[in-house]
Amino acid sequence: MQDQDPGKLSLEVEKAELEAVLASSLFVRTPSLANLLSYLCQKYFQGEADLLKEYTIGVEAFGRAPDFDKKEDSIVRVEIRRLREKLRQYYETEGADHPIRLTIPVGHYVPVFTKDGAAPPQSCTDSPAPAASPAQVESRGSRPTTFRIVLGIGVGIGLIFLTLAGKEALSSRKGAASAAITPAGLPELATNTPAPALNRGAPEGDEIRILAGSNVTRYQDHAGKIWSGDRYFTGGTPDRSEKQFIYRTLDSEIYRVSRQGDFTYDIPLKPGVYELRLHFAETFFGPEELVGGGETSRLMHVIANGKPLLWMYDIYANAGGARTADVRVFKDITPAEDGFLHLKFSSRPNAKALLNAIEILPGVPGRIHPVRITPYNAAVFTKDGQEWSPDCYFKGGQTVERVGAVTGTASPELYRVERYGNFSYAIPVAPGRYTVTLRFAERYFGTANSMGGGPGSRIFHVFCNGEALLKNLDVFKEAGGAARALEKTFTGVAPNEQGYVLLEFKPVVNYALIYAIEVTPEPKK
Repeated sequence: MQDQDPGKLSLEVEKAELEAVLASSLFVRTPSLANLLSYLCQKYFQGEADLLKEYTIGVEAFGRAPDFDKKEDSIVRVEIRRLREKLRQYYETEGADHPIRLTIPVGHYVPVFTKDGAAPPQSCTDSPAPAASPAQVESRGSRPTTFRIVLGIGVGIGLIFLTLAGKEALSSRKGAASAAITPAGLPELATNTPAPALNRGAPEGDEIRILAGSNVTRYQDHAGKIWSGDRYFTGGTPDRSEKQFIYRTLDSEIYRVSRQGDFTYDIPLKPGVYELRLHFAETFFGPEELVGGGETSRLMHVIANGKPLLWMYDIYANAGGARTADVRVFKDITPAEDGFLHLKFSSRPNAKALLNAIEILPGVPGRIHPVRITPYNAAVFTKDGQEWSPDCYFKGGQTVERVGAVTGTASPELYRVERYGNFSYAIPVAPGRYTVTLRFAERYFGTANSMGGGPGSRIFHVFCNGEALLKNLDVFKEAGGAARALEKTFTGVAPNEQGYVLLEFKPVVNYALIYAIEVTPEPKK
């Protein structure tokens, strides 16, 4: 019996903690992770923890076929990582005062229940837990319990960071925001006290992501990409919006902090061609805001190495409203002769210039990187090695996870989560021509699915930049039945005046749906 050992928790206490976790808003909003956690705990409660292997979880929890190969399909590892992160978030927010902690130790699949402050016991699974890396230690937050768990590792890493910080301080320049770790990893308003930045003369890595106005050391987005706090800037002031929800993104945190005023960024780059992405969101002006306003309330210029990128730019007008992520993409960006990318942001008389974030990626001459999206809240990797980003650029609709297999496709991983309803995707691209591929499957109607019905049960339109791509689309009919993949490809698509490929999905009978969107640049003719 579990309760015979005074060092162990009773089964009733453990089940009560699981119920509390599943009832939280974090897990109610992510039913796929709630189902996974329920499955793991049920096996544990039934004394079948030794069955929690990667293969078993893939087949039983995710509906993979008996020939499931964990080397080719990483679904279990990806979802377990997401589950660990969600549990961490829960105990830093809604469950912060709970005396019991439910965790999935790194390298293991068996759930562990411990009293707050107690180190989780080791459990038997496929492989031993690896030692925590600096990034893992940093991402766990600053709660005292977590600190005690990683104290031995943290002291050594802290000494290394202190040494590096001392060296960086000697070669830094004034005006950069200070760095601090926040408990939940959220961007915080930079302090008024100047702090050293990284050495401006040192070349950067392959990708650069900067949260303007933020003083976090590290922020990880839903795609697993790492953003740094603000650096390389001169002028302007940091600001933070209290708006909690930003449209067209899963990472609202990126758009809650900003740098405003007249300011510049001088970013060191290795020689080469880059893709530049500037992130904006208007969180101050709008009919629902105290200050009111809307179009023309904020106008600004953006200049790169002396050449205009954006002129009399109106974030509100370009995004189509307030609290909406607005991403502008530029190709063929190169450093100036001094080895820096110089970005200048200039205010107009009506309001200050504003910037939320900067992304700089290694580029391809003449084109941008392909955009691949699936309505999931984490990155998906297909068997051919392609990375599909988590859901982004959307507005409206709902998501639902479907079980079972889809036929007629080499990438069944893309048909797990569906966005349905009356919704749109505003996909930012640079000027040029693009091929757009849309992936559908009917996984609700049909005798093999949740409901009966068949042809005619779901009909909808798809528009691109206001023009019809598909009229009265019946996925069931065109695919030849339920749970069968259907792809539609369109070439020669140009962005609209706002720099977007705007895809709108409009219901006719029942709801519209989509499983994946791919936008790839076409070579110049």
